[in-house]
Amino acid sequence: MNVSRSPFPPAVRATTRQWHCVWSDDFSSGVIDPARWEHEVNAWGGGNDELQYYTDRPENSFVRDGQLVIRACRETFTGPEGTRQFTSARLRTKGRGDWCRGRIEVRAKLPVGQGVWPAIWMLPTDNRYGIWPHSGEIDIMEILGHLPETVHGTLHYFDPVAGKHAYTGAPHRLAEGHFGQDFHTFAVEWEAGAMHWLVDGLHYQTQTAWSTDGAPYPAPFDQRFHLLLNVAVGGRWPGNPDETTELPQEMIVDYVKVFQATPTAG
Repeated sequence: MNVSRSPFPPAVRATTRQWHCVWSDDFSSGVIDPARWEHEVNAWGGGNDELQYYTDRPENSFVRDGQLVIRACRETFTGPEGTRQFTSARLRTKGRGDWCRGRIEVRAKLPVGQGVWPAIWMLPTDNRYGIWPHSGEIDIMEILGHLPETVHGTLHYFDPVAGKHAYTGAPHRLAEGHFGQDFHTFAVEWEAGAMHWLVDGLHYQTQTAWSTDGAPYPAPFDQRFHLLLNVAVGGRWPGNPDETTELPQEMIVDYVKVFQATPTAG
């Protein structure tokens, strides 16, 4: 894979940055705030052959005890795009929270089970370099529900030399237990020439190489992105639910915080 590498000096360690909060939601209002979040309602499968119908119904997303709940259910549901046997929710901040660089941090407890696929991720707001994957994707956290002890952090972009979609990333595995047993804090720290991934403050991955066509490095990660939270059901990567899958399953989000780097003196 031939991708551009950072011309910038070696990245500052993620743990040494100073940050100030510029956007947050702790769900203390008791409702999903439409000034911060938009529901995506569709049954198209996310481009991954997923099985869910994403709805804006309170059965699939709501605030409980000051925490956001995204619930995936096994049920027959019919909407304008057809009938599906599973429902869930996908929320985004597009047009309500859009950022270029910074620290994006989410504290959440994750759903588990074969075919359950929760994600905390980012997409470009303006698609400056074209449709996916040309304008990029930042996956802060994904798990495969049948492997709930391991999270994945990934970048998606376009490799102009190979002429196709490219992706790079690394997993992080808990030493004990799994991500469905308790809350954990997932974060990405996004600089001009580097992306750092952290779980519970542990810096487990840095990437400094990516590319797109028609624009120099650090494109495509030099434009505004927005945040997405969702629980998919099935798809080519996790596989579909089976007889072992217990539904409903919930992703419970305690808070979302977005920080910008504090300018240094001098």
